[in-house]
Amino acid sequence: MRLRRGDGRRPGPVVDRHPARDDLPLRGVLEDAAMGRWEGPRDLLAASGRDWDRRIFRLQVLARAGARFRFADTWVRAEPRSADALALLAHVRALRSIISGVAEGRAEMEGAWATCLAAAEAGPADPSPWVVMLALIRVHAPGRDMLRQVWAEVEARDPYNREAHHEVLTYFFGRHHGSGAEMFHWAQERADTAPKGLPLATLPLVALAESHRHRMETEAGSYGLSIHPWVDCPHIDHVLEHWWRHRPPLPHAQFMDDANYLAHALAFAGRHAEAYEVFRAIGPYASEAPWSYCGDAEELFLRHREWALRAVRPPRSP
Repeated sequence: MRLRRGDGRRPGPVVDRHPARDDLPLRGVLEDAAMGRWEGPRDLLAASGRDWDRRIFRLQVLARAGARFRFADTWVRAEPRSADALALLAHVRALRSIISGVAEGRAEMEGAWATCLAAAEAGPADPSPWVVMLALIRVHAPGRDMLRQVWAEVEARDPYNREAHHEVLTYFFGRHHGSGAEMFHWAQERADTAPKGLPLATLPLVALAESHRHRMETEAGSYGLSIHPWVDCPHIDHVLEHWWRHRPPLPHAQFMDDANYLAHALAFAGRHAEAYEVFRAIGPYASEAPWSYCGDAEELFLRHREWALRAVRPPRSP
């Protein structure tokens, strides 16, 4: 947890950067995992059941710890037929291969791919091994045929899987294997066809933020924050109408990331009063992206959150 000090004399608003966010059971399990104990991850993943969104989030967060520690490897040795253990090791090995890079991580990638297949066989209904494969394809084997095959496996299990959609969208980023046009087409098509109440409506905001990040990086001399794409952005109202106002009462696992994209868009569009409700739902869980695409992420988050509060605060009496 990080504490920002506003004026140097008293504590300012808190921004919580813990990777588990508001998933308190996951926070406790991460402490166990850091000490090499795999029983906590086992029980937590079993409790996640068929909530694929929550399961994938927990697997991803556990994998960040597992990339440094060996609890996932130990768990698979202890329970080699466990679908949960294999799914976690698939995430861990994929992350290790991505960290190593395209050349050095090739052997680890092949091991991760084999572990994904083993996890898929052990848990046929689980989309998470196939989501891992999408990440591996993006980094190590960017063939379109393989992308389509793996995407079909995800759709067969969980057609509106949030993380799988974001993996494919990232594949289409210009800095990876697509183009701006392809990225926007995918994002808009999926947002338009998803049922109301699903966070897939935010995909065009992700594409818009990536486009801005790319232009800031490549056109720094002629493009800047004074020219940004969020003013009069039609995607914002689509997100409000198709996700925010129809979202279920229990937030999905990656709610904070999606809500940060919406708060960022509303803030940079100057719609501070509307952003207040989103900031209130986010609480202290600021995300790095997309705030970092426009400057210091934490500073911008806190500044715009304060402006949103001022926008709805009743004026003081003279």
